[in-house]
Amino acid sequence: MNEEEKQLHWLVRPSTIRKLWIGSSIILALTVLTQTVIYVKGYFGVDAWFGFGAVYGFVSCLLMVLVAKLLGFFLKRPENYYDESEQPVNNQNSKSALEEDNNAI
Repeated sequence: MNEEEKQLHWLVRPSTIRKLWIGSSIILALTVLTQTVIYVKGYFGVDAWFGFGAVYGFVSCLLMVLVAKLLGFFLKRPENYYDESEQPVNNQNSKSALEEDNNAI
């Protein structure tokens, strides 16, 4: 491990990320392989298939991410949405008050 990598937080280091991926993959594979030893009673027929829980979880997660992206597309606001300089000032009194505030600064 070089000096630059030591300064990074341990969760951001490339070596740690690789170890976490490998460890998580092993745990997930062992979890799916335990279905060969432990009998899973399916209530609907489909849910008794080998690896159904893993596939169902992956597809559910994928759909949640896609729905979130779609919602983000519709709910997205422009970058300057809350910018004060672009709000129209209709009242003459508030315009003069704004000028007084600017002069006070």
